[in-house]
Amino acid sequence: MGKMEKVVWEYLQSVLLAIVLALLIITFVVQSFIVTGPSMEPTLYSGERLLINKFIYRFTEPARGDIVVFHPQARPREDYIKRVIAVAGETVEIRDGKVWVDGGALVEPYIKEPTYGQFGPVRVPRGKIFVLGDNRNNSQDSRYQDVGLVSLKSVIGKSALRYWPLHRVKVLSNSRGR
Repeated sequence: MGKMEKVVWEYLQSVLLAIVLALLIITFVVQSFIVTGPSMEPTLYSGERLLINKFIYRFTEPARGDIVVFHPQARPREDYIKRVIAVAGETVEIRDGKVWVDGGALVEPYIKEPTYGQFGPVRVPRGKIFVLGDNRNNSQDSRYQDVGLVSLKSVIGKSALRYWPLHRVKVLSNSRGR
């Protein structure tokens, strides 16, 4: 093999390695996600870009306050983004404009306005989570049959970082509500 062939072979190996590593990272570690729609306002706005941590839920389950991306049961090819409100074993209810978990009203500084309507009480079974959008009155979430209680198997990952637009770059932390 001549000198030129060796250089080409080394470049080809580097490119193939980069492609394999990128595919592994996207499949198992982190994924880009674009927010669509107003359901998570004022926390997240349509068009914002996030990095989703796909790795974290291999070691732990979602916790109240996590912002998760998942496939809803009625639309398994779509990605939804919502906030975890209740986890397995907890009872959730919506009344008097507030969300109640196990009898205690959540403190939710991240919501757009008080929550309309009544819901529950519903006990979250093992292997499921109850999710709501931060813009409660404009959100398809666990209150509706199309979404329902979200199976842990359908959770893609946890929102970790908003990286676009640049003036709103922020690490997205958990807000537990109590």
